Amino acid sequence: MGNVRPTYIKRMAIRLLDQLPDQFSDDFDANKEAVEKNTSIESKIMRNRIAGYISKMLEDKKDKNEIEEN
Repeated sequence: MGNVRPTYIKRMAIRLLDQLPDQFSDDFDANKEAVEKNTSIESKIMRNRIAGYISKMLEDKKDKNEIEEN
C-alpha cells in the first residue's frame, strides 16, 4: 500500500514538472530547494510533500523506463 496524497499536492507537483522539467530529479533534497525557489509556499510540510511526490514520480518513471529497456 502506498501513501495517499491530497489532490492539491499532486496538482502542484504535476504543474511544476510541466513548467520546469529540468529543475527536478529523483533527489528529494534537490527537489526541496527547487520547490522553495520556484513557488511562494511558506509551509515546510507542504513543500516537503510536493518535493517528495515529485521525487516519487520521477523514480517511478525512471524504473518504468529501465524495465521497458530490458
